[in-house]
Amino acid sequence: MKLNKIKLCLEASNRLRHLKGRMGLTPNILCRIGFCLSLRESGLPNADVYPEDGQEFNRYTLTGEWDSLFVALLKQRCFNDGLDTENGLEDYFRAHLNRGVLTLYQNCKDLGDLQRLLPRK
Repeated sequence: MKLNKIKLCLEASNRLRHLKGRMGLTPNILCRIGFCLSLRESGLPNADVYPEDGQEFNRYTLTGEWDSLFVALLKQRCFNDGLDTENGLEDYFRAHLNRGVLTLYQNCKDLGDLQRLLPRK
Protein backbone atom coordinates (compact mmCIF):
# COMPACT_ATOMS: atom_id res chain seq x y z
CA MET A 1 0.00 0.00 0.00
CA LYS A 2 1.54 3.31 -1.12
CA LEU A 3 -0.47 5.55 1.18
CA ASN A 4 1.66 7.85 3.36
CA LYS A 5 -0.85 10.51 4.37
CA ILE A 6 -4.53 9.97 5.09
CA LYS A 7 -7.19 12.66 5.15
CA LEU A 8 -10.45 12.10 6.95
CA CYS A 9 -13.68 13.75 5.94
CA LEU A 10 -14.65 16.87 7.87
CA GLU A 11 -17.48 15.11 9.71
CA ALA A 12 -15.18 12.32 10.93
CA SER A 13 -12.58 14.92 11.97
CA ASN A 14 -15.17 16.79 14.04
CA ARG A 15 -16.42 13.57 15.63
CA LEU A 16 -12.85 12.58 16.42
CA ARG A 17 -12.34 15.79 18.38
CA HIS A 18 -15.51 15.10 20.38
CA LEU A 19 -14.45 11.51 21.02
CA LYS A 20 -11.06 12.66 22.26
CA GLY A 21 -12.77 14.92 24.78
CA ARG A 22 -15.31 12.29 25.83
CA MET A 23 -12.96 9.36 26.13
CA GLY A 24 -9.55 10.90 26.78
CA LEU A 25 -7.85 8.82 24.07
CA THR A 26 -5.60 10.20 21.37
CA PRO A 27 -7.00 10.49 17.82
CA ASN A 28 -4.67 7.78 16.47
CA ILE A 29 -5.92 5.25 19.04
CA LEU A 30 -9.53 6.22 18.33
CA CYS A 31 -8.90 5.80 14.59
CA ARG A 32 -7.43 2.34 15.14
CA ILE A 33 -10.47 1.27 17.14
CA GLY A 34 -12.81 2.77 14.55
CA PHE A 35 -10.97 1.06 11.69
CA CYS A 36 -11.42 -2.32 13.36
CA LEU A 37 -15.09 -1.59 14.03
CA SER A 38 -15.61 -0.79 10.36
CA LEU A 39 -13.90 -4.00 9.27
CA ARG A 40 -16.36 -5.89 11.47
CA GLU A 41 -19.41 -4.23 9.90
CA SER A 42 -21.16 -5.81 6.96
CA GLY A 43 -21.22 -4.05 3.62
CA LEU A 44 -18.58 -2.08 1.81
CA PRO A 45 -17.90 1.51 2.77
CA ASN A 46 -17.97 3.86 -0.19
CA ALA A 47 -14.87 6.07 -0.33
CA ASP A 48 -16.76 8.64 -2.46
CA VAL A 49 -19.03 9.40 0.52
CA TYR A 50 -16.04 10.64 2.52
CA PRO A 51 -14.41 13.68 0.89
CA GLU A 52 -10.84 14.41 1.91
CA ASP A 53 -11.64 17.75 3.53
CA GLY A 54 -10.75 17.07 7.16
CA GLN A 55 -7.82 16.25 9.40
CA GLU A 56 -4.70 14.73 7.85
CA PHE A 57 -2.61 12.00 9.48
CA ASN A 58 0.67 10.37 8.65
CA ARG A 59 0.06 6.69 8.08
CA TYR A 60 2.62 5.68 10.69
CA THR A 61 0.94 7.93 13.27
CA LEU A 62 -2.28 6.00 12.72
CA THR A 63 -0.95 2.48 12.50
CA GLY A 64 2.31 2.68 14.42
CA GLU A 65 4.35 -0.47 14.77
CA TRP A 66 1.26 -2.48 13.81
CA ASP A 67 1.13 -1.15 10.25
CA SER A 68 1.60 -4.58 8.68
CA LEU A 69 -1.21 -5.96 10.87
CA PHE A 70 -3.64 -3.25 9.74
CA VAL A 71 -2.70 -3.79 6.09
CA ALA A 72 -3.16 -7.55 6.50
CA LEU A 73 -6.58 -7.04 8.13
CA LEU A 74 -7.61 -4.75 5.26
CA LYS A 75 -6.39 -7.21 2.62
CA GLN A 76 -8.26 -10.05 4.30
CA ARG A 77 -11.43 -7.99 4.38
CA CYS A 78 -10.99 -7.10 0.68
CA PHE A 79 -10.43 -10.78 -0.11
CA ASN A 80 -13.58 -11.73 1.83
CA ASP A 81 -15.54 -9.07 -0.08
CA GLY A 82 -14.22 -10.33 -3.43
CA LEU A 83 -12.19 -7.19 -4.09
CA ASP A 84 -8.72 -6.79 -5.55
CA THR A 85 -6.27 -7.10 -2.67
CA GLU A 86 -3.50 -5.19 -4.45
CA ASN A 87 -5.20 -2.20 -6.09
CA GLY A 88 -7.44 0.39 -4.47
CA LEU A 89 -6.39 -0.44 -0.92
CA GLU A 90 -5.79 3.22 -0.16
CA ASP A 91 -9.42 4.12 -0.87
CA TYR A 92 -10.73 1.21 1.19
CA PHE A 93 -8.41 2.05 4.07
CA ARG A 94 -9.64 5.64 4.11
CA ALA A 95 -13.28 4.57 3.74
CA HIS A 96 -13.04 2.10 6.61
CA LEU A 97 -11.26 4.68 8.73
CA ASN A 98 -13.98 7.30 8.17
CA ARG A 99 -16.86 4.86 8.63
CA GLY A 100 -15.22 3.49 11.75
CA VAL A 101 -14.74 6.88 13.41
CA LEU A 102 -18.39 7.74 12.72
CA THR A 103 -19.53 4.35 14.07
CA LEU A 104 -17.41 4.79 17.18
CA TYR A 105 -18.91 8.23 17.75
CA GLN A 106 -22.45 6.82 17.53
CA ASN A 107 -21.76 3.97 19.93
CA CYS A 108 -19.48 5.45 22.60
CA LYS A 109 -20.27 8.26 24.95
CA ASP A 110 -17.35 7.51 27.28
CA LEU A 111 -14.45 5.10 27.74
CA GLY A 112 -16.66 2.55 29.52
CA ASP A 113 -18.75 2.08 26.37
CA LEU A 114 -15.82 0.40 24.60
CA GLN A 115 -16.47 -2.77 26.57
CA ARG A 116 -19.93 -3.08 24.99
CA LEU A 117 -18.33 -3.16 21.56
CA LEU A 118 -16.20 -6.21 22.30
CA PRO A 119 -17.51 -9.56 21.07
CA ARG A 120 -18.79 -11.82 23.82
CA LYS A 121 -17.80 -15.47 23.97
